[in-house]
Amino acid sequence: MPFDPRSIPLDSAASAALARNGLEYRLLDPADRDAMHAWIEAENRGFHHGRPRDVDRDYDLSVASERRVHGVYDPTAAQPEIPVATVDAWPTGLSVPGGRSVDAWAVSAVTVSPTHRRRGIARALMEGELANARAAGAAVAMLTATEATIYGRFGFAPAAKAATITVDRRRTHWVGPDAPGRVHFVAASDLREAAPAIARRAVSRTPGEIDRWPGILDRALGLVDPDGDGARSIRAVRYDDEHGQAQGFAAYRIAREPNQPGFLEFDFLVAATDDAERALWRFLIEQDFVTGVRARLRSVDEPLPWLLEDPRAVSVTDVDDHLWVRILDPIEALRARRYGTSGTLVLDVSDALRHARGRFRLTIDDRGRAEVEPIEASDATGPGLRLGIEELGAIYLGGVRPSLLARAARITETAPRSLVLADRMFASERTPHLSIWF
Repeated sequence: MPFDPRSIPLDSAASAALARNGLEYRLLDPADRDAMHAWIEAENRGFHHGRPRDVDRDYDLSVASERRVHGVYDPTAAQPEIPVATVDAWPTGLSVPGGRSVDAWAVSAVTVSPTHRRRGIARALMEGELANARAAGAAVAMLTATEATIYGRFGFAPAAKAATITVDRRRTHWVGPDAPGRVHFVAASDLREAAPAIARRAVSRTPGEIDRWPGILDRALGLVDPDGDGARSIRAVRYDDEHGQAQGFAAYRIAREPNQPGFLEFDFLVAATDDAERALWRFLIEQDFVTGVRARLRSVDEPLPWLLEDPRAVSVTDVDDHLWVRILDPIEALRARRYGTSGTLVLDVSDALRHARGRFRLTIDDRGRAEVEPIEASDATGPGLRLGIEELGAIYLGGVRPSLLARAARITETAPRSLVLADRMFASERTPHLSIWF
C-alpha cells in the first residue's frame, strides 16, 4: 500500500465520541516537533518507560514521522499540551501461509493515561484505527498486545505465539548437521547494509512476521546510540552460505560478573534459510565461558531440541499470544494465503462492528489457491462453519485449528465433517510466529 498514511481524513466518528467527553482528537504533523515531542513523552509514560534522553527522543521521532500519529488531548488538564492517550499506525505487509503477503494495518503505541480511564478513549482510538485501516484498503489490522483482555472486543484475536527459549550450555552437544557456509563476526554498521534484504527473505518464510522498518534494525544492531552501554555490549554475526551470500545474522550480548561465566541473551536472530538458522543457533549455544543462552520472542516450534543430543537442555517458557489479527476484508484476506488441501467451505461470519460479517464460499484448488465469493443464505450448502470475526482471525494464519475452537464452543460446523476439512485447509506448513514487538 504505497501511500502516505496521513492522507486519510481524521475519523469523524472517533472525533465526535471524544468531543462528547470534552476531549480533542488530533492527527499530528511530524513537522510540529514540539507536539511530537509531547506525544513521545506521553507514549513513554504510558508504557512506564523513563523519560526519554535526547538520542532516544530523536529516534522515536524518526520512527513516528513515517507513521500516522494520533493524540487525545484534555484542554482542562494541568499539561494540556501532552496527550492523555496515544496511538500510531502504518500500512505494511503481513506474511501468510504459502510465502505470500497480505496488505495490513499495524497499530501500535496504544496508551491511555490512568487519569482518564473509563471515558471511552480506548474504544474511540481502536474504532478509529479500524476505520483508518479500511480507508487504507487493508485486508487485516494487527497489533502486539501487552494485555490480553482489551482487544477482543474490537474483533482482534491471537493468531501467532512467541516464547522464551533457554538453553543449558553445560548440557549441549550438537548432533545436527554442519552448515555448508560460515559464521563471521561483523561490525554492526557494516551489517546494516545487508540486513534489510536478509530480513525481507526471512520474513517471507514464516506466517505472522511483518515487514521490518529501518528503525527496528538500527535499534537491534545498537546503532541508535552506538556509544551507549547497551549498544557497546552488542556483538553481531553474519552467516554466509557456501557461495558467499549473506543468509542470516544475529545480534547478542553476554551478561556476566567479573571472573564469572556469563549468560548469552538475544532477541534478534534473522535467518533466510534453514542452514542459516542452524548455523547461527549452533554459534550462539556453543560459546565458551557461558552457562546458558536465553532467546526471546522465538517460535514455539523451534527445531533446536532436535539438533542436540539432550533435548532437555532446551526449555520453553513465557509462551504468550503475541500477534493479534483482525480481519477487515474476508475476501481479500482469504485470497491472499495458500491452503493445505483442496475443497469448498462456506464461512458464516458474524462481526459485532459490522466490518466483515457475511457468508463466503471459500474454494481451494489443487495448488492451494483460493477463490472467495459472498453468497446468500439460500446458497450456503455443503461443508461449512459458523464463526465470529475473532475466530476467523485466530485460524487465519494456521496457528489455531478450527476444531480446537469448536471444542471451546466458539465455532460450529454446519454439516458433518466440516471441521475435518477446515483443519486441513487452514493448516500452515510453518508454525506462525512473530519475532518482534511493534
